[in-house]
Amino acid sequence: MAGGVKKPVNIFRLGDLGEPKGVFNWRLWFAVFSFGILGAARGVDEGLITGAFKSKDFQRLINFESYSESEQTNIKANVSAMVQIGCVGGALIAFTICDKLGRLWATRQLCMVWIIGIVIFMLNNGHLGAVYAGRFIAGIGIGQTAVVGPVYLAEIAPASVRGLCTCAFSGSVYLGIVLAYFANYGASLHMAEYSNARWLVPTSLHIMFATVALVLSFFQYESPRFLVENNQVDEATKVMARLRNLPVDDPYIIREISSIQHAYSLELEATKGVSWVGKLKELLLIPSNLYCLYLASMCQILAQWSGAGSITLYAPDFFSLLGITGSSESLLVTAVFGIVKFIAALVAALFLVEVIGRKRSLILGITLQALTMVYVAGFLTALPKLGQEGYEVPSAAIGASRGAIAAIYISGFGWVLGWNTMQYVLTAEIFPLRVRALGTSWVMTLHFVSQYGNSRAVPNMLQSVSEGGITPQGTFWCFAAVLLVSIAWVWFSVPETAGRDLESIHTLFELPWYKIGLAGNKHAAEQDIVRHEKEEAAQNLDGHAQYVETVPEKRDV
Repeated sequence: MAGGVKKPVNIFRLGDLGEPKGVFNWRLWFAVFSFGILGAARGVDEGLITGAFKSKDFQRLINFESYSESEQTNIKANVSAMVQIGCVGGALIAFTICDKLGRLWATRQLCMVWIIGIVIFMLNNGHLGAVYAGRFIAGIGIGQTAVVGPVYLAEIAPASVRGLCTCAFSGSVYLGIVLAYFANYGASLHMAEYSNARWLVPTSLHIMFATVALVLSFFQYESPRFLVENNQVDEATKVMARLRNLPVDDPYIIREISSIQHAYSLELEATKGVSWVGKLKELLLIPSNLYCLYLASMCQILAQWSGAGSITLYAPDFFSLLGITGSSESLLVTAVFGIVKFIAALVAALFLVEVIGRKRSLILGITLQALTMVYVAGFLTALPKLGQEGYEVPSAAIGASRGAIAAIYISGFGWVLGWNTMQYVLTAEIFPLRVRALGTSWVMTLHFVSQYGNSRAVPNMLQSVSEGGITPQGTFWCFAAVLLVSIAWVWFSVPETAGRDLESIHTLFELPWYKIGLAGNKHAAEQDIVRHEKEEAAQNLDGHAQYVETVPEKRDV
C-alpha cells in the first residue's frame, strides 16, 4: 500500500485491513471512548436548555413573565447562546493548553471548568447575571472539547479507521442530545411543574458527563505525536506500542514513529518557527497550510448556517410551529428527533465515513438536508399563518404537516451524515502536526462564533417582518440557499482524505488551490507511486550493498 493509503474499512472485518494482529485492541477502543465522550458536552447543552426554559420554576426564578415578549425572546436567545460565547474563548485558548500541557491535562482542566460553570448556573438563586455567568464559564470548558477530543482521536487512530475513531466524538454529541431530550421529557412526566427538580435534575447530566470524562483521563496515555513534538521519542514509542498492543521493537511501531519524526523534522526544517507567532506564520504563509485553513473554516461557516444547529437547539419550538401541540408532546417528538440523529451518527461512523469516503458522505448528507429544507420552507410558505397564536393546521394540510415533521427528522439524518461529522473529521486530520492544535483551535473558534451567531439570530429571524424578522418560511428558505451553495463548494473544493495517514495527507494540497478539490487525489496517488518506487529502489540498493559485503573478495593466487 503506497504512500500510507489504506484499504477501505469494513467494520465487520477489521482484520482484513492489512494491519498487524493486535492493532485493533481494547486499549485503542477504550481511548477512543474516553476522548470521544467529550463530544457529549455540546449535545447535553443543546438538548437541555430549551427544557429548562419550559420549566415554570426556572421562569419564576428569573422573573421571566415580567419582561415584554420581545425581551423574553432576547433573554431566551442570550441564555441559549451564552455557552457559545464561552466556547469561543475556550476554543481560542485550547491550542495553547494542548501544546503546553498536553492533551491529557487539557482534558482534565476543561472538565473542571465545565463543572464549575454548571454549578454556578444551577445555584443562580434567581439572578439572571448568575445564569449568564455560569453558562459562559461552562462554555469555556465545553469549547475546548471540540479541539482536544478530535485532535487526540486523530493522533492515536490507525489511518484505516481514523474516520471511525474521530466519529466517536461527533456521535457522542447525539448521545448527549438523546439523553438530554429524554431527561427533559421524563422530568415533564414525573416531576411537579413548579419544582426545582424539574430543571435541576436534567441539568445534572452536565456534571455526570464531565466527571466521567475527568476520571477516564487518568486511565489514558498522552498522544504519541505530542510526545514526539516534545522530544520524548522513547515515551512516544512505548505509548504507541501499548495502543497498538505490539512490542516496542515491532517493525510496525518503528515505522509509525519514524514517519511521525520524519514529518515533524521536515516541518521544523522548512519553517524554523518556535513560538506561537512562528506557528501562526506557518499557518498563514505556507500555501498548503493556508488552503487547509480555508477548507476547515468554510466547513464551519457553511455547516453552522445550514440551520441544523439551531433546529437542534430550538427543536420543541420548531415542532410546535409545524403543528405539534402540548409541552409533553413537543418534548417527546423532540426526543425521537434526538434518536434519529444518534442512529444517523452510528451509520456515519460505522459505514459511510470510511466505506464511501468523506466527500461522498458529505455531499449525500448536504443533499438530504437541502431537499428537506426546501420542503419545510414550501410548507410554511403555503401556510404563512402557522405559529400565530390561535391558528391551527387545517385538516386538509395535516398530511403535509406530518410530512414537514418527517422532513425535519430526515434533515437531522442528513446533517449527521454530512456537515456535522465532517466538520470534526476534516478539521482534525488535515493540518500538519506543528500547527494542528493552532489550526484546530482557530477553526473551532470560528465554529462557535458561527454557532453563536446562528443560535442568537434564529429566534429573531422567525419573527414577522414588522418585528424585524424574515418569518419562519423566510428562515427555512435561507437555510436551503446555504445548503445548495454548500453542495457546489464541496464538489469543487474538498479532496478525499479517507484511508490516508496523517503524515501523507499533505500531498493532497500540493497543487494550485483551484485544482485541489477535483485533482488533489489523482496527484496524491501519483506521488504515492513515485514514493513507493523510491522506497523499493532504496531497499534493493541496501540489499545489494549487504550482499556485496558478505561475498568473499576474490584474490589472485
